[in-house]
Amino acid sequence: MNKQLNFTGFAIAVCGAILFSTKAIFVKLAFHATHTDASTLLGLRMLFSLPFYLVIAWFASRKEGAVRITAKEWFYIALMGLFGYYISSLFDFIGLQYITAGLERLILFLYPTFSVILNTVIFKIKLSKMQVVALLLTYAGIGLAYFGEFKTDTSNPNFFYGSIMIFLCSITYSFYLVGTGRLVNRVGATRYTAYAMLFATLGIFMHYIITKPLTGFVFTPTLVGYGSALAIIATVVPSFMISGAMKKIGSNNVSIITSIGPVSTILQAHYILGEKIFLEQVLGTILVVIGVLLVGKDKA
Repeated sequence: MNKQLNFTGFAIAVCGAILFSTKAIFVKLAFHATHTDASTLLGLRMLFSLPFYLVIAWFASRKEGAVRITAKEWFYIALMGLFGYYISSLFDFIGLQYITAGLERLILFLYPTFSVILNTVIFKIKLSKMQVVALLLTYAGIGLAYFGEFKTDTSNPNFFYGSIMIFLCSITYSFYLVGTGRLVNRVGATRYTAYAMLFATLGIFMHYIITKPLTGFVFTPTLVGYGSALAIIATVVPSFMISGAMKKIGSNNVSIITSIGPVSTILQAHYILGEKIFLEQVLGTILVVIGVLLVGKDKA
């Protein structure tokens, strides 16, 4: 039974990572097709996600046996939601305006390093030898692939600005992962995710109201389509998958397993967006896959 649960957690984490990786593709397509800006697209993403999380939060709160959430826990849930799906998403969407989807995902996947460091330093969680080897392989692969991208896009005047935005996204998202790993078992994966996303949605709406005139917004079928895809395919479904996987196999392992995301994004960006694949990307992808498989073998 334990092995089955571990394998299930591994499989859920992989599927969640792949669905999350579609986000960059939808964002790039939306920017190209509608010429919208980052905060508008992010606001639409959360607007169309909102009904799902409201319903889920309501049912989860009425579930028999649901523990009472303390004021301190409410504060941390709100904080994690703002870090994970408001601040980090805003950095991410801004960065995607200036760099390729493949490069975005490579930089973003520095966050497992930050997550593992935070867990190790703050909570004194000891890494297994398999996790260390998997981390080394994964980030050697990501570094190699990033080097290949860097050589081909140096003429882009906003290259470094976009890269910095994604780097900040990876830092803030690592705080969300670590906080989720500490809270999800107490609150429950479904309820925690719904509440965190609701707080994130509130932050995004407040940001939009402060920075944008509401009278200037126009719903177009294309913009609504991309907003809906971002909400359901790239947000609602994978967010619950990742939280559920954390409950089964822990945040450290989920952080490492989800490094398959760059592989998925690079392939999608190549076939859908026409982005080139370089030798360094291929070699880096191989190292990332080996690292992910090592984690899967360790847990299953």
